[in-house]
Amino acid sequence: MFIQNQILGMKWISTLVGMGLDKLGLDSNSTVYGILQFFIYDVIKIFILLSVLIFVISYIQSYFPPEKTKKILEKFKGIKINILAALLGTVTPFCSCSSIPLFIGFTSAGLPLGATFSFLISSPLVDLGSLVLLMSIFGTKIAVAYVIVGLILAVVGGLIIEKSNMEEEIEEFIRKAPNIDLDIEEPTTKERISFAKEKVLETVKKVALYIFVGVGIGAIIHNVIPAEFVEKVLGAERWYSVPIATAVGAPMYADIFGTVPIAESLFAKGAGLGTVLSFMMGVTALSLPSMIMLRKAVKPKLLGLFFTIVTIGIILIGYLFNVFGYMLI
Repeated sequence: MFIQNQILGMKWISTLVGMGLDKLGLDSNSTVYGILQFFIYDVIKIFILLSVLIFVISYIQSYFPPEKTKKILEKFKGIKINILAALLGTVTPFCSCSSIPLFIGFTSAGLPLGATFSFLISSPLVDLGSLVLLMSIFGTKIAVAYVIVGLILAVVGGLIIEKSNMEEEIEEFIRKAPNIDLDIEEPTTKERISFAKEKVLETVKKVALYIFVGVGIGAIIHNVIPAEFVEKVLGAERWYSVPIATAVGAPMYADIFGTVPIAESLFAKGAGLGTVLSFMMGVTALSLPSMIMLRKAVKPKLLGLFFTIVTIGIILIGYLFNVFGYMLI
């Protein structure tokens, strides 16, 4: 509990923020006080976690450039390559739009279509950042369960697409791209650290706005919207809450760091666990901008199959967490 609350959750920051607001003479029982405390605390906590996680993950990622990843994956066949591709997705960028260029590169390199889609599903959905951030808010059991079901969705989704024999649904410029093997010189430790630092700055600049917006929405939900209303609309016993949350999340574009504060506030107000997780997964895996980008690489039939598989998977996962989530809390 100490690790979850004080190290990952950084509750000490919330205490310091509260002390600062007290010194400003704000009423601790007022709505303004609650909004400011939630907003300042979550923004500071998320930026600290984001910076640390991006640095660590980017350092690890420096050992797996696309050329090296391709050679690793080529050694496996069947379900093994789907599992490995899904696992490799956990150490890649946090949002689907950043994952699509890698997906295109792997597809151009001739990797099995199902494996590349397993990677594409898992990359924004179950990266290491989501594990740590979810642990800081929902606890270890829920975070681990989320990652496991996310990886299962990635593997199963990739296998279904592989069995569908839709290689012809990849755009021709990708299928006919020249396959060039390059001998990449291993970077030094100093170069890896420099790469990780650059990724931190690049990612922070890219997602900062979404974090501010997400935390702002979360602060308003947490302090303004009545719990009775949230529970009535998005409670676990409401069968329609999961499809609604998935549908609301899909058109949006954000990463896990921008969506978790909203999910945290909804959950605290009485929304079902599976409902808020479905919302998060819809935002990260089915965002409209990523679908537009993916359409440049695949034809409508394959894009529709991918969207259908992921949507159904997210909804099923949401229902499972709503039914059995009490066992994890």
